[in-house]
Amino acid sequence: MAARKVTIFDVAAKAGVSISSVSAALNENPGVSAATRERIRQAADDLGFRASLLGRSLSGRRAYALGFVIQRAPDVLEMDPFFGAFLGGVEEVIDARGYALVLHVGTDLEESLTRYRRLADESRVDGVFLADLRREDPRVALVTELGLPAVGINADPGFPLPSVRQDHESAIRELVDLLVKLGHTRIGHVAGWPVLVHSLQRREAWEQAMRAHDLEPGPVLEGGFSYAGGVDAAAAWMALKDRPTAVFCANDLSALGFASAVQQAGFDVPGDVAIAGYDGIELGRYVNPPLATVVTSPRQLARQAATLLLDLVDGSLGRDGDPGIPRDVDVGPAHLEVRGSISTITRS
Repeated sequence: MAARKVTIFDVAAKAGVSISSVSAALNENPGVSAATRERIRQAADDLGFRASLLGRSLSGRRAYALGFVIQRAPDVLEMDPFFGAFLGGVEEVIDARGYALVLHVGTDLEESLTRYRRLADESRVDGVFLADLRREDPRVALVTELGLPAVGINADPGFPLPSVRQDHESAIRELVDLLVKLGHTRIGHVAGWPVLVHSLQRREAWEQAMRAHDLEPGPVLEGGFSYAGGVDAAAAWMALKDRPTAVFCANDLSALGFASAVQQAGFDVPGDVAIAGYDGIELGRYVNPPLATVVTSPRQLARQAATLLLDLVDGSLGRDGDPGIPRDVDVGPAHLEVRGSISTITRS
């Protein structure tokens, strides 16, 4: 016979208090003393009681959920491991604190804005993550208008909301330094979507690293963060009269598409073109040659973002940042992992 489910009545009986006191204590509402609140929590822990999400939502004036709207085409989303790692990191944090994640996928900006507004109007979430940021991103004004706590992911300096960031510049600079040391002076870039902050950040870091060696950046080939975009960029590279001997791709998916296309056309990697990606997805280790890449930490980004957002929702971090508590969080910097797709220049 299955064990009987522990209820709020059992917790009240064990703690010697009323049901309303248990509800107030477990939902962080006023009306009970600190000592009573601790006794109730201890009783709940001893009994293995876990309040239902619905019950907490109804009694606590919260949804006990966080929202994440991803603006990507479904086929691109299926292939991009970044989001799986990010969602896993979010879940690790929010589940331990009794929250759920509400995930939506929007195919364009207007649809995404509508989804944020609906989440707020229907009181379905207590806060939201803002990924794939744009410069002058309209979501910032929208969540401010809606009164939704929000945390940005890899925002530019000066972003008006709390943000979690991972330094990308040092690893990209190290990559360019290494390629120049290996004899490469024509280093191209397979770019991501030009409207996205993290795409522009990677392009700007590559440009700065090139200019630090008195080299002209270019050419820039559009890759769109997808495998198919990398294939298209490879076709553009092959059509060039003066081809770069190395390319830095804005993500690993486009780098893998680029490498596959040039190899199928008869070019050698890295003999004819050295290729490096960005993200550090596991698949890059198993292609031939293994893909050199800038390795990031999406799971760690997610953990820090979820913790920061929950602190905002719970009021332990003010919307404008309490004195002594940082508004923004930096995780450890991305790092370069050198693999077989880059080498000393062999053909000019």
